[in-house]
Amino acid sequence: MDFGYFTLSDNHYEDNPRGANQFVADIAEEALHADKLGMHSAWIGEHHFNSLGVLSCPDMVLAYIAARTKRIRLAPAVNVLPLHHPIRVAEQWATLDLMSNGRVDFAAGRGYDRREYLPFHVSFEDNQSIFDEGLEVVRKLWAADERISHHGKHYSFDDVRITPKPVQKPIPTYVGSFSKPSIELAARLDCGVIVAPFAAAMTFGGLKQVADVYHESCAKYGNAPRRLMCSYFTHFADNRAQEDAQRARQIRYYRECVIPALPGDPKTAPPSYRYFVDMVARLQTVKPEDLTENSVLLGSPQRIIDTLKKVEAAGFSEVILYFNVGLKPHQQVKDEMNRFMEEVAPAFDGAHKQKAA
Repeated sequence: MDFGYFTLSDNHYEDNPRGANQFVADIAEEALHADKLGMHSAWIGEHHFNSLGVLSCPDMVLAYIAARTKRIRLAPAVNVLPLHHPIRVAEQWATLDLMSNGRVDFAAGRGYDRREYLPFHVSFEDNQSIFDEGLEVVRKLWAADERISHHGKHYSFDDVRITPKPVQKPIPTYVGSFSKPSIELAARLDCGVIVAPFAAAMTFGGLKQVADVYHESCAKYGNAPRRLMCSYFTHFADNRAQEDAQRARQIRYYRECVIPALPGDPKTAPPSYRYFVDMVARLQTVKPEDLTENSVLLGSPQRIIDTLKKVEAAGFSEVILYFNVGLKPHQQVKDEMNRFMEEVAPAFDGAHKQKAA
């Protein structure tokens, strides 16, 4: 199992002294540090207008990282595809794949914050349909050798061929999945799936159930399963006081960043987001002691290893690690990254062992 660095650039906190510019600089440095440590990948989220996070252009930051590294894989987590024209998305990520010598992992999703849609004049209510068509267009443009035309519900064009072409054929592509329709879309388009364990537990019952739904969907569409990935909030704690502080940090993230961003009103949430309503209700009442391995890696190295062994047994090939959550100081993030690669990663086979060798 491989391990990557992950962030959503969460910075929407009360009385927050950390500016957006400083945080983006910290994130870039942490991703470069991940490469030095032998992590497999860097996954950087897309958020707009400081509704949750402050990093709006993961492609630009990843290009910066690509120019300073040779090995680490580069990925958005995720590209909010309905906010962008799929032709432009195909061009941008194909260019990064070329300039990084084939190191792009592309992941796309719909997002969950209506406030990010409004200034772009994109329908939040119809974003499932926009997303489905957009991802098909991106994949077709990457695969086509000749000019292609497309006439769909949301996008229409004639005689288009993107340049440059990606180095990878195909670029590994993942769908950020919180619901069964997203998993089925991934299976139909021959994509992998990336999930958050806390959402998987609420929606499906757990990571094993996500894997089962994905494999059943792949069989339905006649495609071989691709890689399964998940993200995890990650906190080390060696005593009760440290654990209490880390749990409080995680709860603050939920209450000040996540809950305001979710479409929590059943009367206004689009049908495709109804499952989020239950998530909001649960997060609003979650207490520090409620945090389990279904949402966080928290505690000693051995405790974290034990949880990740279950994730591996469920069929997941990579876990991307969210260290810098809840205003965790930059140096503490780097220290915990060091500790993970020194004390946890060696318990698993993966790219990090090849790098160490």
